[in-house]
Amino acid sequence: MNQPERKAPEITQMLRKWSDGDTRAMDNLLPLVYEELHRQAARYLRRERRDHTLQTTALIHEAYLKLIDQRDVEWESRTHFYAIAAQAMRRILVDYARTKQRGKRGGDDIKLSLSEATAVAAKEKSVDLIALDEALDKLAERDAQQARVVELRYFSGL
Repeated sequence: MNQPERKAPEITQMLRKWSDGDTRAMDNLLPLVYEELHRQAARYLRRERRDHTLQTTALIHEAYLKLIDQRDVEWESRTHFYAIAAQAMRRILVDYARTKQRGKRGGDDIKLSLSEATAVAAKEKSVDLIALDEALDKLAERDAQQARVVELRYFSGL
């Protein structure tokens, strides 16, 4: 019997104690499951892009934090625990990817209405026309009609 198989009954016992409200069982569980969680996280991250910035240890810890918040789960076995851990890791990676994608699409940028942007622009004494032109070009790539509206509003006052 290899090491994980020897730990299986102990892990299941800890999970059941944890389900019954024994908080010490949860503390004792991490050393028993850490190695397998590490393998799962490494497997997930091997499938990710090379420039992925989330590290294996961070993924394990985030997943474990999500798992310990699962107070209503009736843990059936270690297999059940690892399946839920895999789902947690997948959700973390998806959330991470969405956050990165949102940042690439300007999701973290400050949002201004057209009238707010015009008011801010009107208060500016000197305008960097090159930067404005580049910004309008980028906007035109995303939405030509919006770029035209900004251009007409800013330059023509329409």
